[in-house]
Amino acid sequence: MGGHHHDDEIHEHDRGLSYDLPVLARRRMIRLMAGAGLIPLVGCSSEGETPTAASSGSASSGSASAPAECATVPEETAGPFPGDGSNGVNVLKESGVVRSDITKSFGDSAGGTAEGVPLTVTLTVVDAASGCGTPKAGAAVYVWQCDREGRYSLYSEGVTEENYLRGVQETDDKGQVTFKSIFPACYTGRWPHIHFEVYGSLEDATAATSITNTSQLAFPKDVCDTVYATDGYSQSVQNLGQLSLESDSIFSDGYDQQLAAVEGSVAKGYTATLTVPV
Repeated sequence: MGGHHHDDEIHEHDRGLSYDLPVLARRRMIRLMAGAGLIPLVGCSSEGETPTAASSGSASSGSASAPAECATVPEETAGPFPGDGSNGVNVLKESGVVRSDITKSFGDSAGGTAEGVPLTVTLTVVDAASGCGTPKAGAAVYVWQCDREGRYSLYSEGVTEENYLRGVQETDDKGQVTFKSIFPACYTGRWPHIHFEVYGSLEDATAATSITNTSQLAFPKDVCDTVYATDGYSQSVQNLGQLSLESDSIFSDGYDQQLAAVEGSVAKGYTATLTVPV
């Protein structure tokens, strides 16, 4: 299912700042224009990262409530390993990709399971034009992420025959999709994150056509610190220590709309929630 190896990977798992500059420059230009009074700038954003003490090993961190007015979720690069057909393999057209549990590979793949601290991710897709008040029922969301070792299935050496940590779902009447996953690693050069694409319908998603939005979800530092202190995440400790949300090539120009609200514990698993205006 692909023969992509580490020698072919660029900057571990992303193409670096030069690859992302067009997206970042466009977003910065919008902000500059807003500051000059040329266009209105509104945000459906959280208040940012709020570390909490976790004396019992539990954590609750991330986004706060959103204001009434909102803007579309920031557009980001899909990176080099989307698996949506835009860079090599296309998992979206395979039977079995529509699923809520993405911890295991499916179909004719090797049948591996991604190990790590349990994580449940719920994305709520809403209509930005209505002030985030109207859920987008019948849309579809494709999510993908790295595993505990920082590898992306289908591409990274050792997991090219796997397709775990990838899946698609149709949004329900509340505009929500929920995926069962594991907490991703922090690999060299990137803040811990999950990629996602929004499609107008499940039919569009499984045909790998007509993407409406591409973005990334970020995790609060305090939760990352707690998770990475557990077995299997040792390399993430060092990598995270060299980064911050403010220095990350994707989130450095603002992450309020992408910082998930995270609750839970290592023992019981975590839940991450994010509202996605489109």
